[in-house]
Amino acid sequence: MTAAPAPAAAPTVPGPRRGRRARSGVSEATRRQQARLGVLLVAPAVVLMSVFLVFPVLNAVYYVFVDFDGLDTTPPFVGLDNFTELARDRDMWAAAWNNVIWIVLGTIGPLVLGLAMALLLWGVRRGSTFYRVVFFLPYVLPQVAVGVVWGWIYAPTRGWLNRGLEAVGLGGLARGWLGDPHTALYAVLGTAIWTATGFVFVIVLAALRNVAAELVDAAMLDGASYLQRLRYVVLPQIMPVFLMVTALTLIGGFAVFDIVFVMTGGGPANATEVLGTYAYSNAFQLSRISYGTTLALVVTALAVPVAVWLNRLQRRASTEGLGA
Repeated sequence: MTAAPAPAAAPTVPGPRRGRRARSGVSEATRRQQARLGVLLVAPAVVLMSVFLVFPVLNAVYYVFVDFDGLDTTPPFVGLDNFTELARDRDMWAAAWNNVIWIVLGTIGPLVLGLAMALLLWGVRRGSTFYRVVFFLPYVLPQVAVGVVWGWIYAPTRGWLNRGLEAVGLGGLARGWLGDPHTALYAVLGTAIWTATGFVFVIVLAALRNVAAELVDAAMLDGASYLQRLRYVVLPQIMPVFLMVTALTLIGGFAVFDIVFVMTGGGPANATEVLGTYAYSNAFQLSRISYGTTLALVVTALAVPVAVWLNRLQRRASTEGLGA
């Protein structure tokens, strides 16, 4: 006689939990306390950002659609007239072209020079601190002081540059560098490149110190030339840092103002006028606050997409494991 099968065990029903637990093992009450603490800690930064960033931007957007001269408390609404005038403004397009020249040369120049200097001093250990301080010093100096000193260097009669050219027999090249419309922009740009090169040099040199030396030695044993080692071994490892420096230098080309304003004020004959100085002259010298604000917003609208694009390239290089 076969035994009757044992009855199936009743499924166990879990009893009520005394405290609801999150996946991380932290109670819901603790998570709420952490959230309140986070809000409390972030609140001062949010207030500061709202006062000094969000409100000015919203205020600038308001000025774009009115005709504000700095005095009228109820400026008339003009809609898109400021943008229409901007599109037809030949002086604005000339200033924008100067900005393009500044962005291209003012970005390539410091990057190439800074990278070359960093590669030359890569293996130097003795005196490296001295070199870093000397080359980085122009970047931390006030731009007003830099502009004034280089204005003396470019002076037509007593300037050090013309005197140096005459001393080596190249007096025919001497001229008023800041007074000649054909050379003024490049003279000011040369000063800006001299200032920014030290920053690129210091950052890139620090990245080069973290390059895997065994990979460089292996490439050398495989017969790779210096340029091949630089392209396929060194640059990929410092690419995130190099892109960060590129972004900072390039964005500075969009927002350039102080060095041009101090050295030439946009002259002669608007030869060095850039969008920053042109917006300033319209807003504060001609009392055209709305038009100057429109120009400033255009500069911002052009710079932000470029910054976002370079930031994405940097993050992609970092996630691919190419960073130093």
